Amino acid sequence: MSAIEITGLRKSFGSLEVLRGIDLRVESGEVVCVIGPSGSGKSTLLRCVNLLEEPTAGTVRVAGAEVTDPEVDIDAVRRRIGMVFQSFNLFPHLTALGNVMIAQRKVLKRGKEEAEKVARQNLARVGLDDKMDAYPAQLSGGQQQRVAIARALAMGPQVMLFDEPTSALDPELVGDVLGVMRGLAREGMTMMVVTHEMSFAREVADRVVFMDGGVVVEQGPPAQVIENPGHERTRTFLSRVLDPAAARVGEIDRDTGKDA
Repeated sequence: MSAIEITGLRKSFGSLEVLRGIDLRVESGEVVCVIGPSGSGKSTLLRCVNLLEEPTAGTVRVAGAEVTDPEVDIDAVRRRIGMVFQSFNLFPHLTALGNVMIAQRKVLKRGKEEAEKVARQNLARVGLDDKMDAYPAQLSGGQQQRVAIARALAMGPQVMLFDEPTSALDPELVGDVLGVMRGLAREGMTMMVVTHEMSFAREVADRVVFMDGGVVVEQGPPAQVIENPGHERTRTFLSRVLDPAAARVGEIDRDTGKDA
């Protein structure tokens, strides 16, 4: 049984069809990195996995449970799925420890002592054992994102979803967050990661999925998709991402919709 199974997934916002028939599986323990230009549907795909976006058509299953079944207990399914967003979404009035405890208390109904123990374990897991009593305003962006990861891990998920978790960070802070994600991959965590970090995808992913225009254009091992892509659209995208200085002045970059 696949950890994530997506079949015929479509999503429209009014007349705009963002996902146009996605078929994708993520196996247990697999790290899948989803890459592609802005507007290709990557984040929408991720948000459909835990029903933050309601699919227009198709099915999504997570650990055997059909997320898209109208009768599903979506709260129960979401407990199996950890999600980390671009923004950290931390409570500013709570310490790092409090932020990691609160969902355990409210959702899992854990007692204070157990929730605190789990929170401390997971903050240490992401390298923040010395920041447990710090408030978000006292933390760097990278540290806040690691608190968000610890918060998701504290819920005991079977699957972790990452939606461009480093895109809001200063370049010098990216490495610490990616280091935590590398550690999770080594531990065998099933991960689906939307990212522009090609070095991370090349190093950590078992499979890279390139999306454009709401479809999967190609997928395969990083050595295939990143180093030797078979589709011209993938080659064009990667040439811009890996060597942005090569874009000609005045050329319209279809990946951003702006002059290159």
